[in-house]
Amino acid sequence: MSMKKLTYPCILYVSTFPPRQCGLATFTQDLTNAMDKEFNPGIKSRILAINDSNIAMFNYPFKTVRQINEDEMEDYLISAQEINKASGIKLVNIQHEYGIFGGDWGNYLLPFMEIVKKPIVTTLHTVLPKPNDKLKKITKIIADKSDGLIVMTKGAAKILEKDYDIKNSKIFVIPHGVHHVAFPAKNKAKDKLNLSNKIILSTFGMLNQDKGIEYAIRALPKVIKKYPNLLYLILGATHPVVRKRDGEAYRNKLTKLIIKLKLKEYVKFYDKYLDLAELIEFLKATDIYLSPTLNSSQAVSGAISYALSCACPIISTANAYAKDVINQERGILVKFKNYKEIEAALFELLKEEQKINLFKKNAYLYSRRMTWQNVALAYFQIFNNFAKIIPREQGKLPSVNLGHLRTLTDDFGMIQFASHTKPDLNSGYCLDDNSRAMLVCLTIYKNKPQKIYLELIIKYLKFIKFTQRSNGRFYNFVSRYKTIIDKAESEDSFGRTIWALGYLFTVKGLPEKIIKQAQVIFKKAVNNLDEITPPRALAFSINGLAQALNSEIFLRERIFYLAQLKKMADKLVKKYNQQISRPKNKAKGWRWFEDYLTYSNYKLPEALLSAFAVAGDKAYLKVAESALKFLAPISFKKNNFFPIGQNGWYFRDGKRAYFDQQPEDVASAVEALVKACEITKKEDYANRARIAFAWFLGKNHLNQMIYDEATGGCYDGLGRNSINFNQGAESTISYLLARLMIEKIYEY
Repeated sequence: MSMKKLTYPCILYVSTFPPRQCGLATFTQDLTNAMDKEFNPGIKSRILAINDSNIAMFNYPFKTVRQINEDEMEDYLISAQEINKASGIKLVNIQHEYGIFGGDWGNYLLPFMEIVKKPIVTTLHTVLPKPNDKLKKITKIIADKSDGLIVMTKGAAKILEKDYDIKNSKIFVIPHGVHHVAFPAKNKAKDKLNLSNKIILSTFGMLNQDKGIEYAIRALPKVIKKYPNLLYLILGATHPVVRKRDGEAYRNKLTKLIIKLKLKEYVKFYDKYLDLAELIEFLKATDIYLSPTLNSSQAVSGAISYALSCACPIISTANAYAKDVINQERGILVKFKNYKEIEAALFELLKEEQKINLFKKNAYLYSRRMTWQNVALAYFQIFNNFAKIIPREQGKLPSVNLGHLRTLTDDFGMIQFASHTKPDLNSGYCLDDNSRAMLVCLTIYKNKPQKIYLELIIKYLKFIKFTQRSNGRFYNFVSRYKTIIDKAESEDSFGRTIWALGYLFTVKGLPEKIIKQAQVIFKKAVNNLDEITPPRALAFSINGLAQALNSEIFLRERIFYLAQLKKMADKLVKKYNQQISRPKNKAKGWRWFEDYLTYSNYKLPEALLSAFAVAGDKAYLKVAESALKFLAPISFKKNNFFPIGQNGWYFRDGKRAYFDQQPEDVASAVEALVKACEITKKEDYANRARIAFAWFLGKNHLNQMIYDEATGGCYDGLGRNSINFNQGAESTISYLLARLMIEKIYEY
């Protein structure tokens, strides 16, 4: 295919590519898959593949639009000219590794870069310290011809500055990507591979002398005497270039060493080029990952990165990459060619189960910033600096996944908290969570009336009934032993339960038994509405009553319920008018219901929008839009959404808190803005709703995914410099509510 036919927007990646077998090819495949998942069809990925000789032939996939034989200078020149003529190519990303491109230190690439007139961003997979004059000159030319340089560690960036005299402003650090794997249950993974009751060590990658595996093998004899159930797996085929040159000399050398040390039962080869699924399964079963490589200048390691993502503590020689990503909480660094240090490190990790389990958790949590989704977001941001492509919010919506919601739900209801992804049964159950979980399932069931959703609805409704008092109000917390341990009530939880129950009555096709049970609970509860005074509890209750009034179930009660709704909406309007009429608030333009902004702020104008939709009073719409207008410049900055942080909130005469941002606040904004768009038909509300939802997908100040695609859960919060990696009930439900709401206007 000629690249001149590329008239649609695309990024062209210059790299090796599968089925060619090499680490760079796999990296580029993973990166382009992640980019396509996030940004296609707005921008597509296409490949200019580098072949290793003019007699090699590969059956490339459709996204490969042209090939270059590495030693054919003419191929480079023709390809560069075609790139310039291809109107759709917006940017060229060169995945650079020494030895991939023809010429001295790959200098055949230089005339190609000279001819290309499109923006170029080069990813440097190897950054060699203390270069000789020729290497330094070639690398500096590559840097000069590139609009931006991407490296994978801060150490590599420092080498470029110090040893190559390249300006820091041109260098960007993006970590090596890893696949999104849920925190693995090691024993379960071992069972799947018939490795039960084994302590698994592993090393993977294409076999060659630089792997240093002989030093890992030499470290084992004393270790297996104390741990006779230990098994070391050497995973991967011999590198095709090495096999072509030397055959299986290195593997044979290792085999002889294994026999000599009487380790045949403790060391096994898996001589195969592993596909991704197979590799992940082995790493999920691995207790300690060994990386005894001999190259001190190694600037990146996909093997170490993938091992971290599968919760593997690392024992590695102190190469450049390992020193950047491994600290004393995630693994142990050892000297090169020193099996005694590997032996000592194994003993240190294996002697204390609690310590190795902590290392597993730390390794996994560190890798969360390295998921391919986060890497794709970072690449896109850099690409967009040099070639304006598409706004991030036009990317794809993740599919709805109730996996983690179901994980947090047992036979009684939804468990409140989680330790990372594992439900914390000691935290008990909260009415808030169960009511909103029912709302999620009702929303899905409305369009997909399947048994699995109905079973969850029944479970959550049963929990709501369990917590209801004889006077119609609700207890909020239930212990793990299914007993009420806190007699206190929550007006917010009361309002959210009214909200969920009200929505239930709008869902067609529910069994009559469920509807009648919900009616009994609802009618008992609404008798308490006159006692509700906090603005957010009023807002939640208004939303619930508005939903009930949209159903045909309460025709007899309609007049009473409408009067109740208007009474509560009038309370909100009154609070708003009292606040904005105060001289101090007038002077400062503080157009809000209270003297502070805390949580669920957007629920207040949303409730008035709901009231307007049912009652038709334009005063409700006027106040709602005024409040939304007030929130807009506070919440949206530089095309990002910033919910009010829990670390201080925002009081009228103080400074607003930006951190610890909570998913619940983001969800409330999405829900309110979508409703505003539906009622007013104003596109600005739809745009803001999409921006707010993108917070979950990495469009936040850390540029990291808050939604965990592997589990279907959502992280609990976003701090100044880090994420709270626990995935509790509220955060997961909040994401799901926002996800279900945003699809209403995503293509608006």
